[in-house]
Amino acid sequence: MIQQDDEVGHVFSSDDVCRVVGERVRDARRALGLTMAQFAEVAEISLGMVSKIEHGQTSPSLSTLTRLAHAARVPITAFFRGLDEEHDVVIVRADDRMEILHEGTRDGHVYEDLGSLRGKTRIIEPMMVTLESADEVFPLFQHEGVEFLHMLEGSMEYGYGPKNYLLAAGDTIQIHGEVAHGPVDLVDLPVRFMSVKVFPAAE
Repeated sequence: MIQQDDEVGHVFSSDDVCRVVGERVRDARRALGLTMAQFAEVAEISLGMVSKIEHGQTSPSLSTLTRLAHAARVPITAFFRGLDEEHDVVIVRADDRMEILHEGTRDGHVYEDLGSLRGKTRIIEPMMVTLESADEVFPLFQHEGVEFLHMLEGSMEYGYGPKNYLLAAGDTIQIHGEVAHGPVDLVDLPVRFMSVKVFPAAE
């Protein structure tokens, strides 16, 4: 079971928004070395309104925020820093990993999905691989992006293109996914490693 934890997000109230926007407006004004009165004059807004905004006592209109942003020489979005949209947190409990079945997978070869953030495309694919039986033939893989492997237990000969590399516990290897790769000989069983595939960003 993959837990998409939405409980960590914070729902901002209108008071929170006013407070944060006020702080950002004040920071922008001070960065220019202007007094509140000078800033109000440049923005063509009353001093009283600027004071209320900076103290989080009012919710400024879009046109007012546009004037303030122009006077502060910053994008209007700069006033909303600290009000980031809610982000997912993915937690996969040790006993709830989802097994992935690859074509050609044999008994004793376990591929477990370690979770992925929601989105249109998958950016990374973390996986725990456990190999407990030695076979004469292993499937080779090819995919987009790059892959990072960290050996946790055992040792194996790992094929990458025309070459094989001996990997033992603690070793890491980074490869291009387009080149055929995969275990070719299990030297010391069981073999367990973490694999993280990183895919190219969608255009």
